[in-house]
Amino acid sequence: MSAAVTVTWKGEGLLFEGITANGRVDLASRLDSGAEGARPMELLAVALGACTAMDVLSILQKMRQPVEAFSVEVGGTRADQHPKRFTSLEVVYRLKGDLDEAKVARAVELSETRYCSVAATLRPAVPITSRCEIER
Repeated sequence: MSAAVTVTWKGEGLLFEGITANGRVDLASRLDSGAEGARPMELLAVALGACTAMDVLSILQKMRQPVEAFSVEVGGTRADQHPKRFTSLEVVYRLKGDLDEAKVARAVELSETRYCSVAATLRPAVPITSRCEIER
């Protein structure tokens, strides 16, 4: 197993700590109202957003595109019945700078079709759509 993480109960409620080789994250169930920590499905969306964001920014930098600001928002629709999985996801890329739209589109396409391992893992089970917003 190459990407092992450990999730340990913190001894109260449904609070856990996730530990990876590179850091840690607090986790909480939506059932534990008021508890601080990311929900597991939120982390899945964060993983998708972070994976594709890192790809896209790296590609745009190699293309010498002057990115001034960049964020990725991931939203999704979930099933009403348990296990309440994502039934669709949307990725919105928000960029600022004097950017070539065709190069931005190409960077997103490369991330989505070739480089983002999280998207590649999710895509067989969940439709993922995307769109770009560029502010000059």
